[in-house]
Amino acid sequence: VQLQASGGGLVQAGGSLRLSCVASGHFPTSYATGWFRQASGKAREFVAAIGWSGSTTYYEDYADSAKGRFTISRDSAKNTVYLQMNSLKSEDTAVYYCAAVRRSSVVFLPSRLASEYDYWGQGTQVTVSS
Repeated sequence: VQLQASGGGLVQAGGSLRLSCVASGHFPTSYATGWFRQASGKAREFVAAIGWSGSTTYYEDYADSAKGRFTISRDSAKNTVYLQMNSLKSEDTAVYYCAAVRRSSVVFLPSRLASEYDYWGQGTQVTVSS
């Protein structure tokens, strides 16, 4: 599985961006995709995750910092997971990475640990100006 993240950019505080994560390659029908971010000089942190199999979504999970502002969603036909980010703040500035895993333990129950994810995209920069 190869992941390609895109959609980052420069936005003013209060603005919105939608990140996309497109998966290609040998593709399972059940897996989970997470979004993580890493600000300069800080550790990578969990943002949101979604787990599904076929047409069934098992969960959408959000970090406290993302709840109420970010929405994760998927389009199975396009093999794409989105992260809609609204009401952006300067502290959201980071490189955002998408990651995927197909172990059932994470497909059915959310994990916020980067170490649980097997496949990673290259990252997309989000910069929020205040």
